[in-house]
Amino acid sequence: MSTILEGTPDKRMALVTGRAYPELAKEVADCLGTQVLETTAYDFANGEMYVRYTEPVRGADVFVLQCHYGDINKWIMEQLIMVDALKRASARTITVVAPFMGYSRQDKKHQGREPITARLVYDLFRTAGANRIMTVDLHAAQEQGFFDAPVDHLTATPVLIDYVRNHLPLPNTTIVSPDAGRIKVSEQWAAKLGGLPLAFIHKTRDTTRPNHAVAHGIIGEVEGRDCVVVDDMIDTAGTICEAVRTLKDAGAKSVTLVATHGLLSGPAIERLRDCGAREIVLMDTVPVPEEKRLPNMTVLSVAPLLAAGIRSVFEEGSVATLLEGLPDDMRPRNIYA
Repeated sequence: MSTILEGTPDKRMALVTGRAYPELAKEVADCLGTQVLETTAYDFANGEMYVRYTEPVRGADVFVLQCHYGDINKWIMEQLIMVDALKRASARTITVVAPFMGYSRQDKKHQGREPITARLVYDLFRTAGANRIMTVDLHAAQEQGFFDAPVDHLTATPVLIDYVRNHLPLPNTTIVSPDAGRIKVSEQWAAKLGGLPLAFIHKTRDTTRPNHAVAHGIIGEVEGRDCVVVDDMIDTAGTICEAVRTLKDAGAKSVTLVATHGLLSGPAIERLRDCGAREIVLMDTVPVPEEKRLPNMTVLSVAPLLAAGIRSVFEEGSVATLLEGLPDDMRPRNIYA
């Protein structure tokens, strides 16, 4: 397979990746029927990074895939350098592909003298030379307005809904929003699953303490029901595990946790192991290493979704059609099956 995917006679596509999660880039390339373009990247002794592409990219539509996780500042910086290198190598267009967008939770000011770091990250990519950004399930959808160019906001919802539809007894299922901010997404889930009942957990968040929220009660009927808690990410898992306990105390028959981004920071795995959830369903927008896998954890591949989005952009098709599901030739799979 070639590293340059041919389109029309005057269009060529290239997929490049940083060092954060090259396995995902390879899987995306496999879905597209191409290969990842070889990149030379290394660190100097003082921590500075160097990037060079081993093949010409002049006139190509280049997609730069990098996962923002772990050493998040390093990987964002590496992606910025990659974009700058492509601009100077005369790529026709440059699309930043960030399955999980770093700093996306810092999208507004809660107190005086705070930054809006999400906006800063978008500005950095634009300044570096990015023509568009592709990401999955932003923490706040309005962040798309932070980038002064197209943003392809993909969603894993169709993939996750399809999994829940095939693995849970839907007549007895209630969709649960973990807080008021996720009610709209939970309503979409409930509607797409045939009008399931909806509940949400009333909680408050202390903006002076990171990763901390307190649940105060449940609005909706959950007693004797199989509850599915839908969220965009699981980070330290403190609040979502508290949601499991709150639902269990209210008489829920079972609780399944579903989230797009499994950041699983700090004590997350210990908390998830002990919280009593029936199952934890995630996408692999960031790596879930062996030591963080649990027996009741299912991780679905995001590669088909990214590949479908990249193909739609390259062929100038409609990315919006992916909101209803993936094309037949881009079917998701459980990477830990």
